[in-house]
Amino acid sequence: MNKIVITLAALAACVSLRAQEPASSYSVTVDFPYTSKYVFRGNQLASDSFQPSVEVASGNWYAGLWTNLPIERVDKSLVENEIDFYAGYGIPLSDTWSIDTGVTYYYYPEKTAGSGIEDTTEFFVGLTGTLAGFTPSFYSYYDIDLKAWTFQAAAGYSVSLSDKASLDFSATLGRVDTDGGSDYTYYGAGAVLPYKLNDSATLNFGVQWATTNFDDADDEIWATTGITIGF
Repeated sequence: MNKIVITLAALAACVSLRAQEPASSYSVTVDFPYTSKYVFRGNQLASDSFQPSVEVASGNWYAGLWTNLPIERVDKSLVENEIDFYAGYGIPLSDTWSIDTGVTYYYYPEKTAGSGIEDTTEFFVGLTGTLAGFTPSFYSYYDIDLKAWTFQAAAGYSVSLSDKASLDFSATLGRVDTDGGSDYTYYGAGAVLPYKLNDSATLNFGVQWATTNFDDADDEIWATTGITIGF
């Protein structure tokens, strides 16, 4: 409940701040999705969850707050609430390619001593662009607390269905290398159907799949739905 209060307070603060500035100075995006599983880099971290978030962008700068709020913690081995604070800066290289760099702080408010869950800070740099209708991206991440590198390549492709809807496909391949831990490779794919309600609001329906190369890895399949609002 405390996390929900924090999230709503952040959303209210951003919207209030937005109302005080010229319309062209920056933008605010609020997202409130439900997911049947929370899967991160191929591993399930929680079951049914809400994942509200807010992001503020101005010029090439952006900053945001993303959360995972499990509806019920049915498996004690899974994480409870999570709040991610992030900020980044985009560097345009051309009309279609840019560099993205920034930092994310992963915060777990319910962590306890001996639980194995730690707050961590991760820096990232990536290359994003468009190529022949696809949207490829290549990212490197380094968590300074876990001493872990993550390298990820992804690509997306969108098929227009109407002036209000499209079918967006994605695929992901990543590698996690840790200092003294278990290195692994993860894979993912998904499809999302966004439906535009108006100029500011979009409904999203999706299905995702992910797995890893661990011998006992499960095929994680989950559904998502939610609404995105831009100011």
